[in-house]
Amino acid sequence: MKAFTKKIVLENGREFYGYGFGADREAINEIVFNTSMVGYQEIMSDPSYTDQMVVMTYPLIGNYGITDDDFECKNPSIGALIVYDYNDRPSNFRYTKTLSELLEENGIPGIYGVDTRRLTRSIRDFGSRRCIITDISTPVGEALEIIKNTPVPHDAVTRVSCKKRWYSRTANPQFNVVALDCGIKLGIIRSLNRLGCNVTVVPYDTPAEEIEFMKPDGVFLSNGPGDPEDVTPVIETVKKLRGKYPLFGICLGHQMISLACGAETYKLKFGHRGGNHPVKNLETGKIEITSQNHSYAVNEKSLENTGLKVTHVNILDNTVEGIRDERSKMFSVQYHPESAPGPQDSAYLFDKFIALMGGNEDA
Repeated sequence: MKAFTKKIVLENGREFYGYGFGADREAINEIVFNTSMVGYQEIMSDPSYTDQMVVMTYPLIGNYGITDDDFECKNPSIGALIVYDYNDRPSNFRYTKTLSELLEENGIPGIYGVDTRRLTRSIRDFGSRRCIITDISTPVGEALEIIKNTPVPHDAVTRVSCKKRWYSRTANPQFNVVALDCGIKLGIIRSLNRLGCNVTVVPYDTPAEEIEFMKPDGVFLSNGPGDPEDVTPVIETVKKLRGKYPLFGICLGHQMISLACGAETYKLKFGHRGGNHPVKNLETGKIEITSQNHSYAVNEKSLENTGLKVTHVNILDNTVEGIRDERSKMFSVQYHPESAPGPQDSAYLFDKFIALMGGNEDA
């Protein structure tokens, strides 16, 4: 057995050993886990993972390489990738580079050979924590001091949001949608394009007055990283646009809609991340298998007197997974109906948004 070259040190001093791939550098981030069996490219290019190290619970990663068509953003900003077994010789006629090459290009460290089952159990039992990926020779005390002296960032959305508006057009458009970019996944834009929407993507801090000047048929609030309470410009924009247009929010967008209406959010112990989370639609009674990636949730009790009604709940822990506004054409879900990766059970939510923009009040 060859000697380990890298290690993970959790903020409680616990160590996990492995071998480096991707960018050869230290990283200090929050550690989380994802239970998806496929889709590592979509996961590591999802801006919502900014400042997070992701442990993949599926053991074999890298076997189909990286393809040009499957990115969820142009510049991946995941904190680091932690896997058990890394395959650097992909077998896929579509692949254009290896996972390690992509990580290296974007300055993202990876570590393989880690006991990911033991690490995942630690996160599940004790919660998400900060940690460092460092050289095997770094003393534990020094690693803990680095973690302690590295500030927790609160500007993730500012860093991943576009700096100026951009456009994604489609043939024979039926509607014009303005999307507030807090770290939007390209899969969401593709879903809207397929349903006949021209999409104008704007920076997260675009004022409500500027959005109204664009005369949209609907406004979309995107996913993104970090604490929703840090994204005050979007919360204020929702307050001003509520009741004027159909509004649809996903993930962080869902949380910001709730905050704008007077509800509260809180951080989960270890979050929801994977492609197999069961959610119950309270309006139909049906169970949907969903793709999820979030650290925060909406406090159900705080929804009282906000005008918001719970429409979906998580079967595993009864957390709020969807809401709709009883006063206007506004609704949101905590999970990802565009999937990428994941099941397609909830794709109907985009149809609901289309119907609301088309004037169907009962959608």
